[in-house]
Amino acid sequence: MQGRTPFHSPLALMSSLHLLLPQCLYQFLAFVPPSNESLRKPGTASVMVDTQHPLTLLLNSSVGDRDLCKIQYHFGEFGNYSLVVKTLSTSNQTVSCDLIINEGPINSYLLRNWVYKKLNPRATDRMINSELGSPNTTDSINCDPALQSWSSGSRQRLRSLDTFRGLSLVIMVFVNYGGGKYWFFKHESWNGLTVADLVFPWFVFIMGTSIALALGSMLRWGSSKWKVLRKIIWRSFVLILLGIVVVNPNYCLGPLSWDNLRIPGVLQRLGFTYLVVAALELLFTRADSGTWEGRFPALQDILPYWPQWIFILVLETIWLCLTFLLPVPDCPRGYLGPGGIGDFGKYPNCTGGAAGYIDRLLLGEKHMYQHPSSGVIYQSTMPYDPEGILGTINSIVMAFLGLQAGKITLFYKDQPKQIMSRFLIWGIVMGVISAILTKCSKEEGFIPINKNLWSISYVTTMSCFAFILLLLIYYLVDVKKWWSGAPFLYPGMNSILVYIGHQVFANYFPFKWKMQDSQSHAEHLTQNLTATTLWVIISYILYRKRIFWKI
Repeated sequence: MQGRTPFHSPLALMSSLHLLLPQCLYQFLAFVPPSNESLRKPGTASVMVDTQHPLTLLLNSSVGDRDLCKIQYHFGEFGNYSLVVKTLSTSNQTVSCDLIINEGPINSYLLRNWVYKKLNPRATDRMINSELGSPNTTDSINCDPALQSWSSGSRQRLRSLDTFRGLSLVIMVFVNYGGGKYWFFKHESWNGLTVADLVFPWFVFIMGTSIALALGSMLRWGSSKWKVLRKIIWRSFVLILLGIVVVNPNYCLGPLSWDNLRIPGVLQRLGFTYLVVAALELLFTRADSGTWEGRFPALQDILPYWPQWIFILVLETIWLCLTFLLPVPDCPRGYLGPGGIGDFGKYPNCTGGAAGYIDRLLLGEKHMYQHPSSGVIYQSTMPYDPEGILGTINSIVMAFLGLQAGKITLFYKDQPKQIMSRFLIWGIVMGVISAILTKCSKEEGFIPINKNLWSISYVTTMSCFAFILLLLIYYLVDVKKWWSGAPFLYPGMNSILVYIGHQVFANYFPFKWKMQDSQSHAEHLTQNLTATTLWVIISYILYRKRIFWKI
């Protein structure tokens, strides 16, 4: 049983790595070549190590046979680790050694792992923290007390990001379960906003922020771009497949049937958005993207990525052209209305304008959402999908703005005032754009706020809220530490499991039961709060047991 461990050394001299099994002599593993200063390329070596027993790794200098650092660790089966060696002082060859978990091991020994987590939860924390790739380093791992010249650390996860994700998810679960049947917990029929319309774009925004942190982390610790790209494609595929096969079908009505299977959906949009934004970031990001020298240091999180901004502007131009210029049969060009009896019944079959037309043309009416929110008030009869094709363009824009928030935290790490000021500036800029697009009105603006269409004004408004809310949570949780993030932290760290679980078990006890009075807000509120609270408790139990489902 083996784990693969690459070693990265910026030392200007040859060094060698040795391994010590319990009660055994040191065994030679590999020579680590010196770094190439002209190319800024560290010396690297990859080895396979045993995972059955705890090991001791010793790195020593080939000059003078001097021990540089020593570490004891129990590697996991099929795990991927990096031992990163950095020079602290060239005069006395003082170095630091950081053990990083690139890919978590497979839990082959469930009982042993459970006991080990109970006795030593910090090792589990390192596995969890490595996923997001937060820029801070605060924790330390076990080391030889005789060697004080080096230190080892792992990156501390941004609790504010998990808290924000968990807050969005808890509101989403509550809304999907019925929201007590209150109107403000239902999606707006067409233009405008309710509480229910806030959470999905926030989730997309947070996904973008996580992309910036995770990709930068993986590249800094030696993963190739091709390997990262394969992981991006796989995650996107799994998300889309889960949405189509697990979440969308109603198996209570019979087996899976392609004849009337809805193709778009929340997970499908998340998967495709993740694919585009993560691939875009991977294409232009660098392992040293946290440092930049240029004429405008205040714009260091924007200017180096100007090709990305051009790509996003081109995408948005495509959305604008299709929305306002695409001819739609029997509908006025640029129509953004709900159809049905809206607009005095002039355009009953024009629900969503170009967005609805593209979906009906490419997907077919039977593969779209059959009960849009516009049908209740506006009595529209045309199927319309709020997670359709055209709106996905603006969800990519939303995730890209979240990506910008992640870059801010990377470029200004350990500078909370800079981070918060930039969050505030971005929030104000997005708010001003929204005010211009909507003329500060619900119906009279150039482009009204509309969740069904995922209009650009909807994206800028939600981004404004997201930047401001992330600023507040970051200040309370990560800067002042006045709030641990509980209870939202727990579902935020198991978001995919909670989302899929609450959809699959929505109609089963104890999440739902037969009511005595189905017209009572009190009964609906009790049932919906109970179901939502149960998922928070489940996520807390999983958090305590260090069980996290990641794709």
